[in-house]
Amino acid sequence: MTVSAPGLTRPLFPRLGDVDAPRDAWDRALFRADVVAGLSQPQKRVPPKYFYDATGAALFDRICEQPEYYPTRSEISILRREAGAIAGLLGPDVTLVELGSGNSTKTRLLLDRLSEPRAYVPVDICAGYLEGAAARLHRHYPGLQVLPVCADFTHSFVLPPAATRARRTALFFPGSTIGNLEPHEARLLLRKLHRRLLPGGWLVIGVDTRKNVETLERAYNDAAGVTAAFNANLLVRIRDELGGEVDPAAFEHLAWYNVACGRIEMHLRSTHSQVIHVDGRTFRFRPGETLHTENSYKYAPEEFAELAQDAGFKASKLWLADDGAFSVHGLEA
Repeated sequence: MTVSAPGLTRPLFPRLGDVDAPRDAWDRALFRADVVAGLSQPQKRVPPKYFYDATGAALFDRICEQPEYYPTRSEISILRREAGAIAGLLGPDVTLVELGSGNSTKTRLLLDRLSEPRAYVPVDICAGYLEGAAARLHRHYPGLQVLPVCADFTHSFVLPPAATRARRTALFFPGSTIGNLEPHEARLLLRKLHRRLLPGGWLVIGVDTRKNVETLERAYNDAAGVTAAFNANLLVRIRDELGGEVDPAAFEHLAWYNVACGRIEMHLRSTHSQVIHVDGRTFRFRPGETLHTENSYKYAPEEFAELAQDAGFKASKLWLADDGAFSVHGLEA
């Protein structure tokens, strides 16, 4: 079985034992095309999904452990408190599909409370990391079908046939990854997800909330420099996987809260005038010019509910962290 993109296909699941292999031609072609297109824009940019090779995924796990990074702790506190209520909404004999599954740590809180789940489908772009996480879940839940799908969930992907035999399918989208999309892109993705669900199906989604600027900026500028290394790893990937002539040490990490747009912005700023080469193309950076690597939009609960309703969902449930720092929404199709 394959997941398709125009003119390109890739296996649904990576070859076992091949965790450390170079990314295949399918991945590399998309990566190269997106990097060249992004560097050709007046504001140079690369999509944040390319943070996530095995190194980037491991660095993100470390970010989640930093004292400044509140989103993971806040979301886990909600899930621990409300997992029973969420499981009650999803019901028995459900296939749980997690988008951007990472290490699947949060998912265990739901799986422990679900009544006779049929299958768990982690969907992630990083094949090696996905394989390891799926294997660990299978060992922990030996009676549960764990059916990983290696895909970019913002595009179309195919669920394994065994995942479609449950009474219902529920989508789990934690981590506030929806905030990495522009609001119009988030609305389009929510519409796609809505179409995947039968009437009465649920999307459970984590969303970071608006809060004071100091707290937000600290979260993306941890004192240990883990987020800076995570950001710079994008340049390492361009160098190592695409053969790009770029020096990651010639850029510095920047992250700040754009109040007007309601988002954290992450950039890599050129420390001096320089030229980099990718795929036979030349790209010039002025001193102080930036490569825009990520946005992270923050939504007041009522703002996100309106966005979800525009996409066809009924915003039925809202669970907030005790301090309001994070929200989990239950959206009904």
